[in-house]
Amino acid sequence: MPNHNIIFSADVDGVDEGLCPLLKEAICTALDAEGVEAPCEIDVLLTDDAGIHQINLDTRGVDASTDVLSFPMFDLAPGDKPSRADADPATGLVPLGDMCISLERAAAQAEEFGHSTRRELAYLAVHSVLHLLGYDHLDEGPMKAQMRAREEAVMAELSLERD
Repeated sequence: MPNHNIIFSADVDGVDEGLCPLLKEAICTALDAEGVEAPCEIDVLLTDDAGIHQINLDTRGVDASTDVLSFPMFDLAPGDKPSRADADPATGLVPLGDMCISLERAAAQAEEFGHSTRRELAYLAVHSVLHLLGYDHLDEGPMKAQMRAREEAVMAELSLERD
């Protein structure tokens, strides 16, 4: 498994210290499941609903909060992988992109869906990695089904399937 560099930052207080290892495991498992062999770098911002709302407004013009935002560095198609040729020469790492996760929204969705916040946060990280790798769910048909199937497979590898 490549040595990925996952960089965490938070603009909220009180982030559980066990959260970063969980998210790193989810991110690395998703990259491995997708066959990404080049070592990647991903920046992860942990925020709240107000923070993600502002980022959504500033970057996408969407005046609403959401659970996770993904900002890919490459225009990949599902199944495509970044290569070592895409790596930053200074670090040897592929700058795959950034993700922002609302801890507040994740907790609310976990309660709504009847599972743990831990499972919800891992799911959001996996979901975001797939976006960084070109997956999308803009339609209700094949694209969404393909992405959901990959999410379910990675979550099974993490032993965090739906109840």
